[in-house]
Amino acid sequence: MGDHGESATLLAGLSGALTAFGHRLMARVYYADTDFSGVVYHARYLEFLERGRSDYLRLTGVHHTELADGKHGERIVWVVRRMEIDFRSPARIDDILTVDTRTDTISGARIFMAQQLKRGEEVLVEAKVEAAIIGENGRPRRFPKEWVAAFMPKVG
Repeated sequence: MGDHGESATLLAGLSGALTAFGHRLMARVYYADTDFSGVVYHARYLEFLERGRSDYLRLTGVHHTELADGKHGERIVWVVRRMEIDFRSPARIDDILTVDTRTDTISGARIFMAQQLKRGEEVLVEAKVEAAIIGENGRPRRFPKEWVAAFMPKVG
């Protein structure tokens, strides 16, 4: 089968989209995401939230592979330092979820993000995430100035 332009269309939506507040990603709940009762297993919510953060980084021009390969002078990686999660209501198999991610603040080497996982307008999960970048020696690295501008919301 040939590619008749479908790949570009599919890839365009694969990483979600940057928004005025940060980033939005759509995801479907599959059987593998659920427990025996058909609701999303609690640990799987972490994976949906991680996809939102990773695609947010990717669309702002920060690629995990480039960081790990040392493209920016030294090998650096992202780490989650702290996470607070409020589970409000369960997601179920075949639900279409929206993962909204926004940056609250950036301080030195740390970034504080807020995330919501929604089904339609209903908020199912809220999370507050503190992440940082560290060098090969495991020590925190300051956020580059160009990243600060890319991650901060364009609206209040």
